[in-house]
Amino acid sequence: MKYSIIIPTLNEEKLLPVILNQLTDSEFRKKFEIEIIVSDGGSSDKTLEIAANSADILKIFNKDYKQNIAEGRNEGAAAASGEILVFINADIIFPDIINFFNYVEENFIGSDYLAMTCRVVISPQEAILSDKLFHAGYNRYFKFLNKIGVGMGRGECQIIHSDVFKKLGGYNTALAAGEDFDLFRRVRKSGKILFSDEVCIYESPRRYRKFGYSGVTWLWIKNGLSVLFKNKSISKEWEQVR
Repeated sequence: MKYSIIIPTLNEEKLLPVILNQLTDSEFRKKFEIEIIVSDGGSSDKTLEIAANSADILKIFNKDYKQNIAEGRNEGAAAASGEILVFINADIIFPDIINFFNYVEENFIGSDYLAMTCRVVISPQEAILSDKLFHAGYNRYFKFLNKIGVGMGRGECQIIHSDVFKKLGGYNTALAAGEDFDLFRRVRKSGKILFSDEVCIYESPRRYRKFGYSGVTWLWIKNGLSVLFKNKSISKEWEQVR
């Protein structure tokens, strides 16, 4: 396999079918060598049933403690056979999945970049003015962090060479939040990260609608600074919003 697409899930019956429909599209699967891995953290809804019908590999967490997303992603990666690991969340959509992976093939595969990420925005059908302003600013900020050597990539879309991921030990499972920032921070210490403005993914606005942009930003800042300077997250868990 060239690509292992890894999706951590927890009670995602509403949105998981949307991304799985994109990934199982016949044209897409014919063009790219992929496997779909769903790593579930203990869903009590119909997530497992939905995943079982579409995923090539389904990892089910059944231990007596609550799994965090870092461990879920690592479990998915442990089952992967692809040269490139593509970590996405269950609530994202590719505006044009063929174009996205064509871009990866042409600009990331065979390059000296160790990892890749892209702009994350709200889909035009759902976006309001605050969505557009917030994401425009944060995407520029994240690109800037990669340029100055800090490293940043949101967990909505992180692409990394499998051997690099293994060498770095994967995601830090001690972090309940900020694990995505921590991984790319460590990647950036070893080499370059491609942040693309030419492709993007759409994310669900559900968290922003519940907590507001000020609430979400404050959580990101607190956890990011704590990860950067103390190697631990402030949040004990990342609250579900479904």
